[in-house]
Amino acid sequence: MGKGNNKRILAIRLSALGDVAMTVPVLLSVTRLNPEIRFLFITKAHFSPVLERLNNLEVYPFDANGIHKGLKGLWRLRRELKGENFDSVADLHAVLRTGVLKLFFSFSGKPFKSLQKGRMEKKQLTSGDPSGFKALKSTHERYAEVFRRLGYQAAPGPGDILQRETWPNGFDDELTQSSSLRVGLAPFAAHAGKCYPEPQMKELIKLLGAVPNIRLYLFGGGQREIEVLDLWEASYPHCVSVAGKIPLNEELALISNLRLMISMDSGNGHLAAMYGLPVLTLWGVTHPYAGFTPFNQPEANSILANREKYPAIPTSVYGNKVPEGYDKVMESIPAKRVYNRVIEILQEPQI
Repeated sequence: MGKGNNKRILAIRLSALGDVAMTVPVLLSVTRLNPEIRFLFITKAHFSPVLERLNNLEVYPFDANGIHKGLKGLWRLRRELKGENFDSVADLHAVLRTGVLKLFFSFSGKPFKSLQKGRMEKKQLTSGDPSGFKALKSTHERYAEVFRRLGYQAAPGPGDILQRETWPNGFDDELTQSSSLRVGLAPFAAHAGKCYPEPQMKELIKLLGAVPNIRLYLFGGGQREIEVLDLWEASYPHCVSVAGKIPLNEELALISNLRLMISMDSGNGHLAAMYGLPVLTLWGVTHPYAGFTPFNQPEANSILANREKYPAIPTSVYGNKVPEGYDKVMESIPAKRVYNRVIEILQEPQI
């Protein structure tokens, strides 16, 4: 058990980066309302920088492809955790692996509560049946429910965000002057149905280039994305590619200093939202109703594809299903529409 009046919760969220980022406002809320709480958080090691910003949390690295792989690996993880003191388990993932861990923990006597994903609701939402097209609980609220079921208060609010960090040294050139408008742009996503077409993205970049003092910081990962963003950096003087240049720890520090993040339905939007930044998201074959809108964003910050033309949206929760005729969904979002909302946000007073 936790020492004294302190309580330690073992929290589990194994993937993905955006999902781990969405836990942050909820963890901050639990901490605010239950000051005695400490967290031991199991996730992949390379996600650690996202969580290490919380001073009452320790990351326990999960090695999915190594020592914690398969049933044998999960049993090893359970044995490793015997040496850790915790009072309850919050399963924020609810997948087969965490189901196995729940079985392994069943003899410990410690409360173990799992995320309720709302699979049936999401199936109805993506069925194409108009009766199922309605807003579902946010993922943040679903995470909060787990902690409430463990007996702790959880009510994520606007103040449950991380603080701005020091600007990373790797970008201390003339482009980082405090007078500039620092805007992040994350043009990629895991699935093509969630990516804004390159011609329209370039049009948006050109439009934004006319904004005085604007600097666009380009985010991505993987060799192909790095190559594309390097080309854009070379082609547009107001663009700076971050991809492959600095580690995630410094990338997060840079994000915290942005005025705005423009992203797809993808992880970078959630990374920015955990700092309280305005996040403008572009939605293709997915939809905010599934509950993955970045934290504490107004409805106007979700730019949606044309559902009158593409009524089956959302075709899936994660964007991995693109029905015939839906490959050009994102083209129904004009670059000028995105640009206009960016300008509105930049003209809003900063809190």
